[in-house]
Amino acid sequence: MTVFNHSVYLNVTTLCPQHINLYIINLTASYTDQSNEPTIVSSSVIMFVLAGLFFNLNLFSGISDVSAILDPKVRLFLSSALSLFLPVMSYLFSEAKNARSTTSSSSSSTSSTAGAADLSLTAGLILVWMLLVELLRKKVDEIRMRGYSSTIQRAGRVFWLGNLVFFNIKSVGRKAVFGILWILCATKVAQRIAFTEVGKRSYAHGKNASVLTSYMAQMLDVDDHGDERQQHHPAPAGDHVDVEHGEQHGGIIGNEMLRRCNYIVMGEKKLVKKATADGYEFNDVASNDSIVTVGKVWELAESDQLFDHYDKNQRLKRLCLSFALFKLLRRRFEHLPAMTDAEARDCRSLILNGLYNNNGGSEGNAAEALFQVMNDEVNFLSEYYHSVIPVVFASPFFLVANYLLLPVVVTVLCLMSIVLCGNGDAGYAFKSLGRDNYTLRSGVPKIVLCLVARAANRSAPAFFSLVDLAITVFLFIIFFYEEIWEFLVFLLSNWFMVSVLCDYTAKRHWRESPTFSGAFRRLLWLRSKMSHGDLRLKQFSVLNLRWPLLVPLFAPLSLAVRSEPAPNSLKRSIIDCLVRHDRDNTPLTNGKSVLERHHLSTQLKWACGSDSVAEVILTWHIATSILEVKCAPQSKDEVALSRVATRLSKYCAYLVAFHPELLPDNKEKAETVFEDMKAELKSMIGCPAYFLSSKSTKVQRIMEEIHVETPDQDKAAESGQSDDESKVVLNGAKLAGDLLREGGDRHETVWKVLADVWTELIVFVAPSNEEERVKGHEQVLVQGGEFITVLWALTTHIGVTRPTPNKRSSTSTSGRL
Repeated sequence: MTVFNHSVYLNVTTLCPQHINLYIINLTASYTDQSNEPTIVSSSVIMFVLAGLFFNLNLFSGISDVSAILDPKVRLFLSSALSLFLPVMSYLFSEAKNARSTTSSSSSSTSSTAGAADLSLTAGLILVWMLLVELLRKKVDEIRMRGYSSTIQRAGRVFWLGNLVFFNIKSVGRKAVFGILWILCATKVAQRIAFTEVGKRSYAHGKNASVLTSYMAQMLDVDDHGDERQQHHPAPAGDHVDVEHGEQHGGIIGNEMLRRCNYIVMGEKKLVKKATADGYEFNDVASNDSIVTVGKVWELAESDQLFDHYDKNQRLKRLCLSFALFKLLRRRFEHLPAMTDAEARDCRSLILNGLYNNNGGSEGNAAEALFQVMNDEVNFLSEYYHSVIPVVFASPFFLVANYLLLPVVVTVLCLMSIVLCGNGDAGYAFKSLGRDNYTLRSGVPKIVLCLVARAANRSAPAFFSLVDLAITVFLFIIFFYEEIWEFLVFLLSNWFMVSVLCDYTAKRHWRESPTFSGAFRRLLWLRSKMSHGDLRLKQFSVLNLRWPLLVPLFAPLSLAVRSEPAPNSLKRSIIDCLVRHDRDNTPLTNGKSVLERHHLSTQLKWACGSDSVAEVILTWHIATSILEVKCAPQSKDEVALSRVATRLSKYCAYLVAFHPELLPDNKEKAETVFEDMKAELKSMIGCPAYFLSSKSTKVQRIMEEIHVETPDQDKAAESGQSDDESKVVLNGAKLAGDLLREGGDRHETVWKVLADVWTELIVFVAPSNEEERVKGHEQVLVQGGEFITVLWALTTHIGVTRPTPNKRSSTSTSGRL
């Protein structure tokens, strides 16, 4: 052991010259000074946790998921941690400064302020961490178009950090380096203020909703084609003859409607002529090439070879339509007047007769295309209100200004700050950078090697100092990674794509420019290599998962619920339901119309008789879960129908458990129904089975309970008039038994009824003009939106409403198209 220690000592003396050894002694002094050890250990632990969190957060950000929204699971923790970071670290900084080592000035011995006491290496290290974390804080802060509360708080933090830098650091070189970091922090604050000001004053952002409210009213007044659009009703996929006969004709109708659509995509600045007492006066859309509409994009796509070559699946054209619809839907979140009946008719005709008929192929492709438009629209909404990256301002001009010119300006400011720190003597100031900052002069690798050698000699202070240095390096790496990642997300975002497409549409010389055309092709190629997320449904079963039943009211747990993609059959089923109600002009129901269509209203009407949608959902969910075990699908058609039924069933149960604010029910009523269901399930199958048994065991125990019921109770439950109507689990089990008896040996009939009922239920739940529901949809946008939010957006555009029920006189709430 003595020989080993001696050899290590020789390696240390060889690797570390005397001047580096002096620096290492100062660096490790914090861990050898017992009075200062708690301060540096506490700060190191805090920074180790934060650095690890930021590093892992960026490490697992994949290129396949280019999003400008921070995962809410991480946002919740980071926001809480960073709110305490500055006061805690400021205290530790003060402690480290007061406990300054007398030898800390050796790293700046030849400074012009050599006689003045400078910060110790420990205090300087803590200050570097504070500045770097402030730079990384933008990962958490949202870019808001209204209000300055978060920006003012951030400006206060930056001001405090500037005070620590310029009033505590004496040596010129160190002050210049810390000043550069502070300038970067101040630049980020200035950017956020500029974003808010530009967004608030811009017709394309802050004023856009008001502009489009006036524009849509005036456009529909002069639209000569409004009645013609309403003459064609697309047929549901189930009506084979209509689809086969109308597919070609419908395609012509779809293209023609989309070519003449005057919904604004971009160009509002050129659209507004002046503000008036009751809105805005507008320029002519058709004669102004700077104003890009959906129709202009569609016309160019059919005539431009480059556009047509890279848009075989029409995704780019539909992305522009999503952007136009997103601007219209923003009015619901900004408390502006709701769309008029004329606008709803026009939009319904465009979506159902235009987009849905413009499928270019199978009915499944038409439903997929329509839902893709709605999903992209909700993504635009999510990023507009909760983005941490400035994608909202995406355009070629902003790209040049923010990512090319701004770095040049910041570089000039940093150079000026270096000169100012040297009192105007540029030569002296730049020489002081290396002289006063020993790490820059000797290089990080040499210092790391010395620390590693000392740590190998079992020097605990050297090991902990090595950890501190690694934390600092990691923070710098994360900062540069964040800057690069922000640029890539911006460049590959849907916002930038729409902006480039609009410039390509509006400016002929851009289309004829080889430079722009080449850049456009490369951008499209990059986007073609990305995978786009599917529309997914959260899946929650009251008979399968256990832990959500224990704590259903903790919203963050909903983020851990698994999700499944929405199959095309499910999308087609929903669209066919909407088209059927539009064609037949019939009201939406909570499933009663489906039972009538299948001639089951007499036998099963009690299952849809409750005034509470949550109770109806849970009753049918229990029945579907039981039939999933008792009536496993066999044929291909049964599998498709069961997939629609089970996924909608589990998603609606998820809404009851985790997002009752999105349901038509009073939120407290929905929560009460869910709690009563849990209590009933626990009492029915027993506490051990409730927590530990499998789904099949629970189903068996529930079905056994049916046989102990008396005939009077069965009869009362069927009529919906007894105390059993609140027993959701028991009613669900009886419903499953009734469905099995009605279907007999034909399991396909059972699954067809279930699929149609769940489709009607989800469509019935989706539409709402109530402020409470709209607020609920706005709140879930931070998670990227829910499937029900996509349906809500669709039903809002096409004018599906659910009027307020007439107290308790009616047995169901209905909406009419």
